[in-house]
Amino acid sequence: MINLKNKQDCCGCSACVQRCPKQCISMTEDEEGFLYPQVDTSKCVDCHLCEKVCPVINQDEARTPLKVYAAKNSDDEIRLKSSSGGIFTLLAEQTIKDGGVVFGARYDTEWNVIHDYTETIEGLSAFRGSKYVQSNINRSFFEVKTFLESGRNVLFSGTPCQVAGLKLFLRKNYDNLLTVECACHGVPSPGLWQKYLKEQTAKDGRTIKNIVRINFRNKETGWKRYSVSIEYEDGKRCFGYHGENPWTCSFINNLNLRPSCTNCSVKCNNSRADITLGDFWGADKFMPDNDDKGITLVICHTDRSVDCMMDIECKEYEMAEVLPYNKSLIRSTKENPKRIAFFRKATSNFIPTVQSLTKESLFLRLKLMVAKLIGR
Repeated sequence: MINLKNKQDCCGCSACVQRCPKQCISMTEDEEGFLYPQVDTSKCVDCHLCEKVCPVINQDEARTPLKVYAAKNSDDEIRLKSSSGGIFTLLAEQTIKDGGVVFGARYDTEWNVIHDYTETIEGLSAFRGSKYVQSNINRSFFEVKTFLESGRNVLFSGTPCQVAGLKLFLRKNYDNLLTVECACHGVPSPGLWQKYLKEQTAKDGRTIKNIVRINFRNKETGWKRYSVSIEYEDGKRCFGYHGENPWTCSFINNLNLRPSCTNCSVKCNNSRADITLGDFWGADKFMPDNDDKGITLVICHTDRSVDCMMDIECKEYEMAEVLPYNKSLIRSTKENPKRIAFFRKATSNFIPTVQSLTKESLFLRLKLMVAKLIGR
């Protein structure tokens, strides 16, 4: 039976909930806005299946990536709508053209982040772009298994812990499954996300229902210096550099992350995914003439993933070359010592709390101001 003594020991993948044969486990929101499994002990039969599918308990052995690429979509429009180089779209389009199904994270009508699937190329637009909120998996693992056993090709995309949870849930390998994980910094609180949206929309004189689009990686200011935009139905928007937006500021300062993210069990070296996709940070060192529209770092862990890259424009590198600029691939995030104080205050007063706890020194603020002026 799942018995959490330390919240660091749960990544929130919900594999245990979906595997339980008695359906006696449910995901319950805690005071920080994260979901954790809660067991109805009166129904539990001690089958221990929930423990067997937990990616924190059952960690995989480390493995060396087969190939590492820098890649980009040849369609600039797709690249600009994507977080990095638009490679997820290419992989997903091929899956659907082959009659398959693609799973990914999208917003619901209340701007919560949930996992869902699409069988159309048009439906991929909802999955495109980073969403800095932990998604609710719901029953996606069950749905993936149903499609796989019916003979359909499936591409499942998610965070490394979600992919690991899915693979353990399935309990066997499927030749018609391609798993794609994002290079993950950590997952922020879904509950806190809703509190931020309420504060931000109120500040803008609107409500959550007035939102028509959210983009965490708006490239109007470039790929490297991306901005965050919240667009409203009347054409107005909240727009600004990601380092100044309250939500992304709390994200990059490790304030709003799940406790398990500081001790991640599924970083790149023991990934269960076929492919890891992320930003090719450090691109200027290798490609000084890049156009700042986004480049994807592609790490292939299986032969099948290498085959998927055969027809995609890319350049090969060694893992040792790119790691110095992409250390989050193998390192867990460090806990911010102000995290407890942040959650204590942010649940009732999010934006002022972020501003007070992340206020930069005068020297650093001047340095950032100068950087803005010279466009770096």
